[in-house]
Amino acid sequence: MEYLGIDLSCAMGSLRNGEFPEKDCLLPLISKLLGYILVAASITVKLPQIMKIVHHKSVRGLSVVAFELEVVGYTISLAYCLHKGLPFSAFGEMAFLLIQALILVACIYYYSQPVPMTTWARALLYCAVAPTVLAGQINPTLFDALYASQHAIFLFARLPQIWKNFKNKSTGELSFLTFFMNFAGSIVRVFTSIQENAPVSILTGFALGVFTNGTILSQILLYQKAAAPKEKKAN
Repeated sequence: MEYLGIDLSCAMGSLRNGEFPEKDCLLPLISKLLGYILVAASITVKLPQIMKIVHHKSVRGLSVVAFELEVVGYTISLAYCLHKGLPFSAFGEMAFLLIQALILVACIYYYSQPVPMTTWARALLYCAVAPTVLAGQINPTLFDALYASQHAIFLFARLPQIWKNFKNKSTGELSFLTFFMNFAGSIVRVFTSIQENAPVSILTGFALGVFTNGTILSQILLYQKAAAPKEKKAN
C-alpha cells in the first residue's frame, strides 16, 4: 500500500494486529509525511514578508544583498537535488521558496528606487546563468563544488542581515512569521534528510539554516521587546 511514495503497509499491518508500529517502521513514515507537509507549507513561507513590504511600502532594515544571495542559494540547492534524483518530498519546497524569493527581491528593488546599476548587473548575471545551472548542464565535479559553496552562500546571505539588525538594534520590516517558518522548516529538514539518507552536504546546509534563521528570529524577538517600551514613552 503506497501513496505519493509513502509506504503505509508496515504501519497498517501493525495496527491491524493491534500493535503500535515499531520505530523502524514509523520514522520513515513520519519523515515522508513531514516532507510533504513542509512542501505544502512552503507555498506561503515568504508571503508574510512580501505582504509586510507591500503594506508599509518600505524595505527599512532589509539587506538587499542578503535576499539576493538567498535566491542564488535556493537556485543551487534546487538544481543539485534535481541532479541527484532525490524524492520530491525531500526538496520540493525549494521550488516554491525560489519563486517567492524572486518575487521578494523584485519587491525590494521596486521599493528601493533608484536601483543602482551594480544591482541591475547582478540581476542580469543571475538571469543568464540560472537556466544552465537548473538544467544541470555543467560538469558534475563543478556541480558538487557549486553545491558545497551553496552552504557558504546561505551563511553569507544571513550574515549581512544579522549584522544590520545588530548595528541598528532593530529588525525593521523583517517578518517574524516568515523567519519562524524558515526556522521550523530547517529543523524538519534536518530530520527528513537523516531519514532519507541524504548526502552529508545537504544535511549540513539545513543545519546551518537552523542556526542562522534561529539567530534572526531571536533578534526579532529581542529588538521588538526593546522597542515596545520606547513606543509607549513616545505616546
